[in-house]
Amino acid sequence: MAILVDAQTRVLVQGITGREAAGFALESIRYGTQILAGVTPGKGGAEVHGVPVFDSVAAAMRARPCTASIISVPAPFVRDAAQEALENGIKLLAVVTERIPRKDVVAVLEVARERQARVIGPNSLGVISPNRSRLGMCGGAVESIRRAYTAGSVGVMSRSGGMMTEIASMLTQAGIGQSTCVSIGGDPIVGSTFLDLLPLYEKDPETKALVLFCEPGGSMEEQLAAHLSAQGSRLRLFAFVAGRFTDRNQGVRFGHAGAIVEGSQGSPSSKIETLRSAGVIVADKLSQIPELVRSALAATN
Repeated sequence: MAILVDAQTRVLVQGITGREAAGFALESIRYGTQILAGVTPGKGGAEVHGVPVFDSVAAAMRARPCTASIISVPAPFVRDAAQEALENGIKLLAVVTERIPRKDVVAVLEVARERQARVIGPNSLGVISPNRSRLGMCGGAVESIRRAYTAGSVGVMSRSGGMMTEIASMLTQAGIGQSTCVSIGGDPIVGSTFLDLLPLYEKDPETKALVLFCEPGGSMEEQLAAHLSAQGSRLRLFAFVAGRFTDRNQGVRFGHAGAIVEGSQGSPSSKIETLRSAGVIVADKLSQIPELVRSALAATN
């Protein structure tokens, strides 16, 4: 099994005629992803790597019904694109565009809640279930994807898309495969947090452990820790918290738009302490993750 995407996921790409979207669409098709349609207003009738392009999501869904959409359009148009997808019955959106106005993100998430749909991102590289399907651009070209990601029993959730691939590659090199990896997005407001996605991994019989890549800013890790302290989890959880130097640099943004530390809130040291108190194994160095995971999986077998 997998969460969110699998070999049967039928994918629509909004903005497919753009250079970035056309590039990741080609690599995803080569990887085996079912990209069935694309949408760019005014470009209906064209093709991109053999994928038919439509003027609207409604037209695309009539001709080639899809279950998920990748949104790769300029930030000012993301709200309209997302709402169009949701209004036409798509239940999973991966938004790769970054720095979308917060009011637009909130509006999209409200519509998604009403329609019982899930949003990954914005500012996400997407989702990958190794050897099954990829939604977005995580891993880059198909050759790199196959080197970094292998099928297995460890889930990965990351606030950094690039570091998600790095962690998957480290696990792969250690002989540890992955079930599903999710780049949750680096903007201040994202559609699916660590806590939102945890129940999906817990219901997946294939997943036995979960690795988190955490960053300064926000309260996502603290919310997860509070849940774990209250209810626990059948999964073994591991984490690495980046940016420890930011403990001395409050009020500054580091890397992603969501990585802002204000006072003690959102600081790496507070996240580390909170996660450890909830039973999460927090690595002091990223390089420790594979051995920590290997030891824990061996102990449960």
